[in-house]
Amino acid sequence: MTYAPPVNALMSALTVAGYDRLAELFPDADADTTRAILEAAGDFAADVIAPLNRAGDLQGARYENGAVTAAPGFAAAYKQFSDGGWNSLSADPEHGGQGLPKALEIAVFEMIQAASLAFGLCPMLTQGAIEALAEHGTPRQKALYLPRLVSGEWTGTMNLTEPQAGSDLAAITTRATPDDQGGYRLDGQKIFITWGDHDAADNIVHLVLARLPDAPPGVKGISLFLAPKTLVGEDGALKGRNDLRPGSIEHKLGIHGSPTCVMLFEGAQAELVGQENQGLAHMFTMMNAARLQVGAQGVGIAERAYQQALAFALERRQGRATFASEYPARIFDHPDVRRMLMTIKARTQAARAICLMTAVSADLGQLATDPAEREAARLREEFLTPIAKAWSTDLGVEAASLGVQVHGGMGFIEETGAAQHYRDARILPIYEGTNGIQALDLIGRKLSLGGGAALQGLLADIRRDAAGHELEAPLTAGAEALEACAAWLSERKGSADAQAGATAFLKLAGDVIGGWLLAKGDDAALARFYAGQVLAAAPAQVAAVTQGAELLEAFTG
Repeated sequence: MTYAPPVNALMSALTVAGYDRLAELFPDADADTTRAILEAAGDFAADVIAPLNRAGDLQGARYENGAVTAAPGFAAAYKQFSDGGWNSLSADPEHGGQGLPKALEIAVFEMIQAASLAFGLCPMLTQGAIEALAEHGTPRQKALYLPRLVSGEWTGTMNLTEPQAGSDLAAITTRATPDDQGGYRLDGQKIFITWGDHDAADNIVHLVLARLPDAPPGVKGISLFLAPKTLVGEDGALKGRNDLRPGSIEHKLGIHGSPTCVMLFEGAQAELVGQENQGLAHMFTMMNAARLQVGAQGVGIAERAYQQALAFALERRQGRATFASEYPARIFDHPDVRRMLMTIKARTQAARAICLMTAVSADLGQLATDPAEREAARLREEFLTPIAKAWSTDLGVEAASLGVQVHGGMGFIEETGAAQHYRDARILPIYEGTNGIQALDLIGRKLSLGGGAALQGLLADIRRDAAGHELEAPLTAGAEALEACAAWLSERKGSADAQAGATAFLKLAGDVIGGWLLAKGDDAALARFYAGQVLAAAPAQVAAVTQGAELLEAFTG
């Protein structure tokens, strides 16, 4: 199945997300240049990466003799990706980056992820490592590692999870022992390490959470360390292998082309990143970057599933249809098939706009010259990040599932490729913080940001744009439902009742914000369809958010 880059949809979503505001801050990111970059990235995604997706699924990465070999064609494609400068879009020019907006990078990466989630995970993790080191690394670490990560010459990983410590990072036991030479030695095991080993780059820079010997218990005793696969001299030259290795790769439901490794640290040489016992806070820089990227993955897989389902619906003929006179009719001409396709398209465009608005807010939060604008943008980015991650990845699974449904029985057959999108998408609500954790973060931390200013700013914008709009009634009702639920949750902050309503609240927030952004866009029919199918249900979701925990507490299975 071919992939057609949705450049027009991306340009529209960037406009809705406020990308024009970035023109003053990024003179090289005008509309014409942005479109040209998106078109070139789309061509690369469609022509180079997308053809590898099926082979990556069928053959996957291989683990042999203690080393990992990337899926067929992935290493060569990654070199083309790096040589083309796609890894360096938003990085600081001081380290070899192009200094373009984060929003443009997210738009480009959506297409890379749509072409192949398994491939896109490699540069995605590297982007997070770049951001973590840029924020917390020493001048030496930045000078030594960042240019090679930015160029794509080296890749990066995130090492958090251990067999006994999944989402509960307080249970981490990997040890970091001072080596009396200014460095440390790491001992421990990490699991689920994405692209933890491979042959697609010259070196792999592992960012690892571990405990110092005198560290306090819990998350307050975690530090962040850098441990390269191959040791690096002060001049950047590669030396001998470090004492770390992959123990195996996982056999997974999907994303078979992405090697998910068990990593063994056996006295590996490492250096501290940032401050002792502040590792979790430092790692959150990488995790937040990854969460937005994962949201874009959800959009990408939804777009890919939609394109494949639409092509099948236009070709497959079955029975008589209301919207056609010929027999047998295209299944596209059955109203329910169009309903499924339009549902995917509308929600995909809404999620795309949410992710890109989050990225625009990140750009403004860093570079806006007005302090008030900068602070408002920072609050909006923080508030939207869990929504972008969770709402968009739930969409990815739903869209892939509907894509299978449009195919009917053929969707359940592996040869059509629809099943792969469903299998690949299923990891997205799980990794980089499960969507339940995102919901708890939203109600536990983000609702109270700036004394509630983040949400109130969004509600004010929604009501302003709804005034006089043909969708004023559903948008206003949605905003009122969201505000009422936020007040109810804030009154019960930290309680079981609030936690029980967290996921329903995140869904409500995504539904309302997505409807607002669609209403601002250039497809009025899609916005009206979304309003009838999604926004209309927003007031009813108040009951789900405010039901409380009593029934859950009494539930015994």
